[in-house]
Amino acid sequence: MLKVFAATLMAVCAASCAQTTASISSTAAIAPAASAAEPQLMAASGPAFAPPAFYAFCAQRADLCASTGPVRKMTMTKARQSELQEVNLLVNRQIREVSDLEMHGEEDVWGVPRSAGDCEDFAILKKKELMKRGWPASTLLLTVVTVGGEGHVVLTASTDRGDIILDNRTNSLRDWTKVRYNFFARQSQHAHGKWERIVAAGA
Repeated sequence: MLKVFAATLMAVCAASCAQTTASISSTAAIAPAASAAEPQLMAASGPAFAPPAFYAFCAQRADLCASTGPVRKMTMTKARQSELQEVNLLVNRQIREVSDLEMHGEEDVWGVPRSAGDCEDFAILKKKELMKRGWPASTLLLTVVTVGGEGHVVLTASTDRGDIILDNRTNSLRDWTKVRYNFFARQSQHAHGKWERIVAAGA
């Protein structure tokens, strides 16, 4: 079954960040929009394969690969919301989007960008900047999606008001249920170095 999923994803994902979805084993679509009273959170159903380049990156930057800890949801105050907006806008403006092939001469290289990078590099830098501002790594999860048949990586900020998406394709913060992406997998909050399949929204 995993081979079938991988083959399917490799066939449909062919653009800049497409290689990151080749080893993810979930095909669940985004759930309906959440209500304000009870925000819908991403729900997981079993393990998923992480993008291969994730492990090479983690060997060098274990701090930015961390995803476990006692805090699962950040309390969303006005100050915390401002931090999300500030970091998303700052990184989007400072980093120029360039493919791994153009920058490194090979596909799927993860790193902390200085002036240029592709989608996962944006997400990694946003995680780093938010951790500097006091956000626990366990609330900042690298997440693989597809959009228009192309692979893409975003950062999910897990809060008591729902899962918020930070994306290099927009300067707006968005609730994950209002983003027209297919959500495949993200870092696990339960097991260090692991990823989980995203299947639906839940409590």
